[in-house]
Amino acid sequence: MNNTNEMTVSFSSNAQNEGFARMVVASFIAGTNPTLEEVSDVKTAVSEAVTNSIIHGYREKKGQVRINASVTGRKIYIEVIDEGEGIADVKKAMEPMYTSRPEEERSGMGFSFMEAFMDKIKVESGLGSGTTVKMWKEIGTAGRQFE
Repeated sequence: MNNTNEMTVSFSSNAQNEGFARMVVASFIAGTNPTLEEVSDVKTAVSEAVTNSIIHGYREKKGQVRINASVTGRKIYIEVIDEGEGIADVKKAMEPMYTSRPEEERSGMGFSFMEAFMDKIKVESGLGSGTTVKMWKEIGTAGRQFE
């Protein structure tokens, strides 16, 4: 018997939808019985990924941001996907303090926050074809379960 629960949600790349994305994911993972800190961690990671899609992926253009999520037992898997500009150098983009939009007064800490709050993240991107941020977290453990 497969006990995996899945969801997909898609929304416009409008900044006000970042809060919607946080709440949808928080509601979806509620069945894992997370602590308030774990919910906050996941919401922050999703917020950073969605904000990156809107600010860096689409810039001033409009597009769709999609979140795919699954829960198996207490293991959470989340993808935040855009079809925006893509990232030329993923390794560079993941360095703390790096931002491709310094004129926007961005801190360049988005990926660092995602890495801090989730057990594992992976970024796949291609110029002109968008970016997928994959994140894993196991609720109720303090370790790195997905390495």
